[in-house]
Amino acid sequence: MKKLFQNYNFEFDKNEKKLLITYCKQAIKQIAGDQRLYAEERAFNSIIEKLSSDANPVKLTKDEKTRLTHQLEENIKFIKKGMEKAWFIKKWFYKSMLTQYNNTLEKHFRG
Repeated sequence: MKKLFQNYNFEFDKNEKKLLITYCKQAIKQIAGDQRLYAEERAFNSIIEKLSSDANPVKLTKDEKTRLTHQLEENIKFIKKGMEKAWFIKKWFYKSMLTQYNNTLEKHFRG
């Protein structure tokens, strides 16, 4: 049975906040200026504001949580594809990023 109401409060540690802020800034750079993706840009700006504040827990809306979760999942797929084609040093960097994204996704957004 699906829960009627879901809690969108997240307790991120300092490293997770920094990782998500950096990720959201990169996403905004990629979609900036495209009018079709205005809602995405607005959601990521809102997430950055909430993560940058000292509020704990961080309260996201359902839309923000959904967009962030989807983008993290897509980024993990992209990193895995990159790891298959990469040489040793690049694989080593990718592995670190992949571990951080996977841990954050599993800890906070799945379950």
